Amino acid sequence: MIRVKNHVGEITISQDYLMALISSTVTNCFGVVHMNVSSPRQTLAAAMPFLKKGKTDDRGVAVRVGKDKLIVELHITVMYGVNVGAVVKSIMNKVRYTVEESTGISVEKVDVYVESLKV
Repeated sequence: MIRVKNHVGEITISQDYLMALISSTVTNCFGVVHMNVSSPRQTLAAAMPFLKKGKTDDRGVAVRVGKDKLIVELHITVMYGVNVGAVVKSIMNKVRYTVEESTGISVEKVDVYVESLKV
């Protein structure tokens, strides 16, 4: 759960919602083939999908809370032949905009790790 206090009260956002929002935003960007696993927990979940039991797919997404702002880490595979710099910049801007507009929480930074190219 992500908790943010403002002048009206406290906002609580589910981790599953945030992961699904970010994951769908990234996979809909041009040039992204798929998300890669980024942690041992995600590796285990990918190897044994029956353990998830209805949870959203958080593959390749890690979210931490900094000084009242979110820090998003993404691990992706991009299509061969695309301008990787342009794809990464597009992802960073789109994720920041989508999260801030949907949740009202500021995003401190978005780190994108391109781990492979797919032909």
